[in-house]
Amino acid sequence: MLVRDAMSTVVLTIGPTHTLRQAAALMSARHVGAAVVLDPDGTGIGILTERDVLNAVGLGQNPDSEPSHAHTTTDVVFAAPSWTLEEAARAMAHGGFRHLIVLDRGEPIGIVSVRDIIRCWAPARQQMTLSH
Repeated sequence: MLVRDAMSTVVLTIGPTHTLRQAAALMSARHVGAAVVLDPDGTGIGILTERDVLNAVGLGQNPDSEPSHAHTTTDVVFAAPSWTLEEAARAMAHGGFRHLIVLDRGEPIGIVSVRDIIRCWAPARQQMTLSH
């Protein structure tokens, strides 16, 4: 199975000046664990995850004034839609990520998460168990 088959195409895109609270509210409303941060004048494409928001709040930073760009990962590993799920899982494990932005011709077209991969692999494992 390929990344294009497993990825979520619900891509939440925010700007670098969104506050952490705004980002968290948008992620919650969309039921996603990460947002693509587009900063055309700065770092380009980055990612802000629920863990980034949690860490900032845990450190006592104010989610109403902290800008998302201060917590965005900009050294991003991107996936291609044609990658296998094994390739995506390997990249996640190697980099310690739970989300990969999927790029097609330089544009974000989806996000693949550990949960997406598990959702795809779990039925296949169940079929293997049932057939033995």
